Amino acid sequence: MRTLVIIPTYDEADNVEWIVSSVLERQPGVEILIADDGSPDGTGDIADRLAVDDARVHVMHRSGKQGLGSAYRAGFAWGIERGFDVLVEMDADGSHRPEDLGRLLEASAQGADLVLGSRWVPGGGVVNWPWYRRMISRGGTFYAQLMLGIPIKDATGGYRAFRRSTLERLPLDEVASQGYCFQIDMARRVLDAGMSIVEVPITFVERVRGESKMSGGIVREALWRVTVWGFQRLLPSRRKRRRKATVGS
Repeated sequence: MRTLVIIPTYDEADNVEWIVSSVLERQPGVEILIADDGSPDGTGDIADRLAVDDARVHVMHRSGKQGLGSAYRAGFAWGIERGFDVLVEMDADGSHRPEDLGRLLEASAQGADLVLGSRWVPGGGVVNWPWYRRMISRGGTFYAQLMLGIPIKDATGGYRAFRRSTLERLPLDEVASQGYCFQIDMARRVLDAGMSIVEVPITFVERVRGESKMSGGIVREALWRVTVWGFQRLLPSRRKRRRKATVGS
């Protein structure tokens, strides 16, 4: 199965080279797409050099900081157009460990439509996270479970593997959410389409270089959109359209 690991970047000059080399060392058969949002710190130039040195590395230069969700949608379209079978979301800062990637790919190969790298299933965890980050992550998942009825233990995690067939069944052009909210949005759409989700344990490690992109705006967007989706879910027409889906671990 041809696999594309999509790594969005914005000001990740301190991280992009070692995360790319670590992924390719662990999984030499995959290819990587760096989707850079015009980083002023030179991340895009480093990415270009990596692509020249290794044919498995590709670069997408985007104009300005357009957001995580937009970067992934563009990466999905790029990968689907080129015939990749599995498309993986991965952070550039090392929080998503390359050594956990094999678990996601194995579950995808076994037939899961979407594989979530989960911090909150047995065997998963976080390292060097302050209490408020744990609270935001746990609270976001609980609120999504409550409002959307999704039986996912880590709804906000961003380490994921989609089958191409999964993405082709989703209306990606209708997805306008970003950040945490983008991850919740994509999961609920997979479930609404009646497809399967499998959660595998990962260890999430807080970045040691560069600055976190987490902000109050990202949290507020997630809270607002999940609330709207939750009330929409109560409409009779929405209840009829929702199909039976499966979540496993």
